[in-house]
Amino acid sequence: MDQVPGSPQEPQDARGDDGLPGCYRHPDRPSGIRCTRCNRPICPECMVSASVGFQCPDCVRGGSGTGHSPRATAPRTLAGGTVAADRRLITKILLGLNAAVFVAVLATGGPTSPLPDRLDLLGLAFDPARYQLVGVAEGEWYRLLTAMFLHQQVAHIAFNMLSLWWLGPPLEAALGRLRFTALYLLSGLGGSALSYLLAAQNQPSLGASGAIFGLLGATAVLMRRLNYDMKPVLILLALNLGFTFLWPHIAWQAHVGGLIVGAAVAFGMVHAPRDRRNAVHVATCVVAVLAIAAVVWVRTLQLVG
Repeated sequence: MDQVPGSPQEPQDARGDDGLPGCYRHPDRPSGIRCTRCNRPICPECMVSASVGFQCPDCVRGGSGTGHSPRATAPRTLAGGTVAADRRLITKILLGLNAAVFVAVLATGGPTSPLPDRLDLLGLAFDPARYQLVGVAEGEWYRLLTAMFLHQQVAHIAFNMLSLWWLGPPLEAALGRLRFTALYLLSGLGGSALSYLLAAQNQPSLGASGAIFGLLGATAVLMRRLNYDMKPVLILLALNLGFTFLWPHIAWQAHVGGLIVGAAVAFGMVHAPRDRRNAVHVATCVVAVLAIAAVVWVRTLQLVG
């Protein structure tokens, strides 16, 4: 018979080398703490604060016993998000989306694929293949988003995805899935918006670099909030900005735009007062969206006005 955590068939007296019983969900983790309701041993990851002592996740889902809803006593991240079992899920999904678009480009011709011309960030230009003007200024707003997931070169996507895998999980764990998703998308859109504003109208750009720089800026904000040593992330930021301005054929506007938006959104998320946290987070994201929309609107008026 299959066993599930907390089932009667699961041994409750399994003990580690130090004599402590193992957590009922993670038997390899000895723990001296027990749930105040069911008395099962629980490790730090499974502890949910109660009015007295700690409760296990199963008891919390069944009813907190504290006068609050089970959701109110669920473990929370630094920014108030729900603690998830897989703290890399959104990072994996973003990696998968970027990889899927890259594979689609390769499958449709690689260097000769029509996808980049349809999905990259372009202000306004004439497309000889379709004999018409194309670009964001022509109403193709989706380019601001699709360009964030588009890559043509192996080195380009490899560097961006390695950076995402390194920066993403700590931020996802600290912010929670929903807030991390908002941070990533707003950072990428911020990079697209500044590139649309400042780059030549017929200069195409693509890649997740704007979103990655947003995660880098958010990492700096988070480390400052936790009073960690800032030198490593500042050195990394300085190196990346150096490459941005010194290496040829790099859309520095996207990097700077993503960095600014990512740092600003992260600041609002990690410094929000606890009693007004959700309201501040929503307001922060709304202000970022309005700022991005204003930049896009101004540039569109310049190009078509």
